[in-house]
Amino acid sequence: MTQEVMMTHIVTDHPYFGVFVLFAMTVVAFPATLFLARFVSRKLARLDTEKLKLSIYECGPEVTKQPNTISVQFYLIALLFILFDVEIIFMFPWAIDFKLLGWFGFVEMILFIFLLAVGFIYAWRKGALEWHSIK
Repeated sequence: MTQEVMMTHIVTDHPYFGVFVLFAMTVVAFPATLFLARFVSRKLARLDTEKLKLSIYECGPEVTKQPNTISVQFYLIALLFILFDVEIIFMFPWAIDFKLLGWFGFVEMILFIFLLAVGFIYAWRKGALEWHSIK
C-alpha cells in the first residue's frame, strides 16, 4: 500500500505528459550526441593530412592556397530570388479559392502584387539585380 501512495504523485494521464518526456529526452540526448560526435571525430581524425592535401597528385602545378571570396552580390541575388519566389507561392491559395474570397480577396491580391512590384522596382533601381564581376 505504501508503494501505491508513493506513485500517485506522478501524473502520467495528462495529455501532454508524452510531449514532456520527449522534450526531457531531447534536452539530454542532443548535447550528449554533440559531445560524442566531437569526441569521436577528434580521436579518429588524422591531423597530419595538410601536407597530403597540398601535395601534387601525379602531375600539375603546385597547389597554392587562395582566399575563398564570394561576392556579396551573389547573396543579394539569391535573397531576392527566394523572397520573390516565396511571395509568388502565396498567390496559389488565392487562385484556388478565388470564388470564395470574392472582391475583397481580389483587391487584397492586387494590393499584394502592387507591393511586390514596388519592391522589385526598388531593388532594380538600387542596382541589386545587376551582376558585378570581381576582377
